[in-house]
Amino acid sequence: MSSSISSSDPEPARWRQFLRLLAATAAGLGIAVYVFIVTVDPWNMLPLSPPLARAPISTNARFSMPSLAISSRFDSAIIGTSTSRLLRPDMLDRTLGARFVNLSMNSATPWEQGQMLTLFARHHPSPKAIVVGLDSAWCLARTDQRTVTGRPFPEWMYSGSPWRGYLHMANLYALQEAANQFMLLIHAKRQRYGSDGYTDFLPAEDRYDPKRVDRSFAGWDPPQREPAGSATIDAPALAILADRFRTLPVLTLKILYLPPITIEQLGAEGTIDAARWASCRVAATRIAEATPNTVLVDFAYPNSVTTTRSSFWDPVHYRVPVANRVMQALARAALTGKPAAGDIDRVLVRPSHPDER
Repeated sequence: MSSSISSSDPEPARWRQFLRLLAATAAGLGIAVYVFIVTVDPWNMLPLSPPLARAPISTNARFSMPSLAISSRFDSAIIGTSTSRLLRPDMLDRTLGARFVNLSMNSATPWEQGQMLTLFARHHPSPKAIVVGLDSAWCLARTDQRTVTGRPFPEWMYSGSPWRGYLHMANLYALQEAANQFMLLIHAKRQRYGSDGYTDFLPAEDRYDPKRVDRSFAGWDPPQREPAGSATIDAPALAILADRFRTLPVLTLKILYLPPITIEQLGAEGTIDAARWASCRVAATRIAEATPNTVLVDFAYPNSVTTTRSSFWDPVHYRVPVANRVMQALARAALTGKPAAGDIDRVLVRPSHPDER
């Protein structure tokens, strides 16, 4: 009796051939996609990628900013959170005679900002100037240990060999951003983020609406109101800054500043938040006094800006005209050691060279 299925039936062989073809096609497609990603190099951080006119494209600045931090086009940097993003490099270039890049990142923790500063300094051994915004991320942080936000942080971009980047390109996020970068390169997509790191992320000034701002203020959590009492209040995160500043050259101009925020966010006198801000000023003053060629400028105190709600879009983000005044005041403080006119800032530490000590 013959078998109902002949051993010579070609059906299994055809299936094996189909599966091999499918696997080869999938492998070929995967290789093609990978080659596309590493050729486009969406974040401009791979050693062998071709020299294309790339621009920052990722909304997560932790991916977009490293390529700017290592660029030889700049000799100075602005480090901070969103409260420093409105500082325009071109304006500071003119007043301080430098080539600034704004490397500020939304909600960046002190550790993340320290990583960015370290990356910039590694590729610019003699930076002309460094500006660091000391807002609540620094002053209200309760630890000096490594902390990150919910946003992914690509450590391979900040430390070690750039060749490691090739191991981090085989994923959907890299493919998505490579596609976005490619669309920008062929002029099918508009550049949203500045090539010097600056982007005005706020609504247009002609859309300023006091009622909308009032609603924004109402949605923010108030500062902590509990009394400071006898508890020890310090600013541990500033240890990260002190460590980074010790490695900067003496001749590098170092500008520390407390950005303006609304008076309500500074906390009422005697409360724990007010005590933390005061402790932050003391710690920042010590760092500035111990570091040659460093100026410390304070905008976060009761003054004509912080007591005027119309200076802000929300409790911590000031308007563009205020940002322009902040930049002018920073330049004046750095060049003359004096505050600006109009009750906007106070110079807590003026810059000094070692020869002046």
